[in-house]
Amino acid sequence: MTTASPILRGIVAALVSTGSFVANDTCMKLALSDAPAFQVLVMRGVSSCLWCLPILIIMGHGRQLPEAFHLWVVLRSLCEAFAILCFIIALSHMPIADVTALVQITPLLVLVGIWLFWGEKVGTLRFLLIFVGISGAILVAQPGTEAASPFAIFGFLTAVGAAGRDLATRKVPTGAPALVVTFSTLLIVLLVSCVCMLLFEVPVMPTGRHVGLMTAAGLLQMGGHLFVFLAFRIAPARTVAPFFYAFMLWAAASGYLVFGDVPNALAISGMVLILLAGLGVVLSEGRTRQGDPV
Repeated sequence: MTTASPILRGIVAALVSTGSFVANDTCMKLALSDAPAFQVLVMRGVSSCLWCLPILIIMGHGRQLPEAFHLWVVLRSLCEAFAILCFIIALSHMPIADVTALVQITPLLVLVGIWLFWGEKVGTLRFLLIFVGISGAILVAQPGTEAASPFAIFGFLTAVGAAGRDLATRKVPTGAPALVVTFSTLLIVLLVSCVCMLLFEVPVMPTGRHVGLMTAAGLLQMGGHLFVFLAFRIAPARTVAPFFYAFMLWAAASGYLVFGDVPNALAISGMVLILLAGLGVVLSEGRTRQGDPV
């Protein structure tokens, strides 16, 4: 086996992971055409938990289930729940490519978070990249124009919640199995979605179409998490991280092929800026680990 083989497999896993997540989002958006947003989350949550729990037990993590309720695991899951609730609201009113692009500023917000909360140095270059990335997000949202959507704010809030999740991940016990942490997230998102559905929506009777879409969405979500884990396990993080920006390519393809959405020139320019800023952060992180000044 050549040394390139694990790297190639890691890249493939990253591409499959991003494709799985976007396919999951596509199923969600299709279901949103005739079902309330929070109810859709509840249906997917039930499906995801039913996929996750048996796999968790088969892999021998049943005895570690109490770790799903560790303080930092729960806080991480609550941040994820906030991000997902905002995402589903944005997704129900905006093109999938635009929402996905806005969420890609998450790594840039994580840099701001580690500077504000953990006191770590960020550096002038990274602050410049943050500015470029956020400028790109503004181009995607296009405030003040006819193309602007008031629901773009929920795309930004999704990135804020996801950044909080990633910051909380640092405090999760290192011995906690990934599937246990994933199950905690799925369960808490399901419970929060149930509360929101009961408070703010009038549920509709699920159809066979809803059941099929949410069964597929639950499996795709599990697959996305699995391949994220595999990508970072079998290949260096610096190598595979840039390929997670394939999210935008998958989302653009889904938006065009499934929903007939075509981003305008400003949105495409914004996506490019977000992509460049994200890749810049990844490259600067690699240089920092090698001891080069950034």
